[in-house]
Formats: sequence, structure tokens, C-alpha cells
Amino acid sequence: MEPRWSYLTDMDGVLVHEEHLVPGADEFLAELRANDISFLVLTNNSIYTPRDLRARLLRTGLDVPETSIWTSAMATAKFLASQRPGGSAFVIGEAGLTTALHEAGYVLTERDPDYVVLGETRTYSFSAITRAIRLIEAGAKFIATNPDATGPSLEGSLPATGSVAALIERATGRQPYYVGKPNPLMMRSALRSLGAHSEKALMIGDRMDTDIHSGIEAGLQTILVLTGISTRESAELYPYRPTRVIDSVAELIGHTKDPFPSG
Repeated sequence: MEPRWSYLTDMDGVLVHEEHLVPGADEFLAELRANDISFLVLTNNSIYTPRDLRARLLRTGLDVPETSIWTSAMATAKFLASQRPGGSAFVIGEAGLTTALHEAGYVLTERDPDYVVLGETRTYSFSAITRAIRLIEAGAKFIATNPDATGPSLEGSLPATGSVAALIERATGRQPYYVGKPNPLMMRSALRSLGAHSEKALMIGDRMDTDIHSGIEAGLQTILVLTGISTRESAELYPYRPTRVIDSVAELIGHTKDPFPSG
């Protein structure tokens, strides 16, 4: 019997767009469950805990278990715990990041931390950014959850982790190590948690620069959906291509067992 595909799928721009369900996303996830296909919902957004995200998705009509959610904050905490168990960090971020670090055994402190960890927040504080710069200058290692320069909101783009990281990098001359997409580390840790192998796994995303990039680097098949950031035209600007381009995940309904039909 041929092994089933395992699915990694981005959240924003693939399953939901801000607070609205992408049409067909509920049927798509229901079909994965009905066919006993393993999946994880991935997000570079480090603001929310899996419990928060489950509640947010339920409000849109999507029922995703906490155990099926993997965030850049969780990947960052797992990475730091493997690098320096029981370490300390000065954190700029919200509950998704601080909770993940606490659960990994980290102490959060402003005094001589091992790391400065920069994540997502809707209210970046200039005083916190200044503190981060001074701690990095004093020797703290610089980690960022993800390199996304902007994030979506109902009013338009918001500066995101990558933009604030660039400010800190310019001030300190120290580049951060990004754990989230497009670092394939996030894909590989997600695959390990599923017990899946890259040759029979795929990544669905709406961004060429993070989702498709990291999927390719992790050795996965990739599907670009056009319900988020990238368009058919912008996708052509990149030196790599997704395995498939589809309008939305609704096109996969009825085809989840064979998402890459020949011809």
C-alpha cells in the first residue's frame, strides 16, 4: 500500500484571511481527517499560543486541534532548548512566544540574558527595542522568530518581525538567526512531530518567499495558493517554482489522496 501524503499548511492566506474563512478550507480539513491524513497548520506569527489560535480558528468555522498547530514561537523555543537547555532570554513578543519559552524551561529576564528573542507584537515598544540593542551590544545572542517584513491587518500592512529585526541589526551590526520560515528547520521539526518523511510530504502556502522557499529547502513538494500574498505574476519573479499553483485549497477537495495528478 502506497503511503499517504502528509500535509503542512500555512494558516493566514491559506485557511483564513484575517478573521474570515477562505471558502472551502473547512471542507478541505474535514477531508484530511476523514481520509486519516496527518497534517499540521503552520504559522510564522508568534503572537498566539496554540490554544489562542484554536479559538481564533473556531470563530471562523475551522476546527483545528491544538496538537495540529505549529508556530514559529514553538519552533524557536524548541531550537533554543536544544542549543542551551535551561537558558535565559530577553523577549520582545506576546503570549505565544513567552509561553513557549517558559514551557521549554527558559527564564525570561532583562539582566544578562543568553539571548535576545524578537517575535511578533502589534505594539512594538521603542524602549524595549532600545533595551534589546544594548543587551546584544553586551553579548546576548540575537534570535528572531521569523523574517516576515510585514503582516496583514484590516487597515493594511503592519511592520512585522523582519522589519524590527532590521532596525536592531542596523543599530548593532549583528544579524539575527531566524528560526521560522523560510528556515527549513521549522519544516523539519514539524515533520518530526508528525513522524513523516519529506519525500511524501507537501507544503501549502501563499508566500513564495517563506512558505514555498522553506518547503523546497526541506525537500517537500509545494503548492502555492492565490488567496494570500503571492500572485501568479509575482511568483514568476522567483528563481524557484512551486510544484503546483492553484486558486485556493478548495481545488484540493476530492483530491487530497492524490494532490499531484499526472499530466
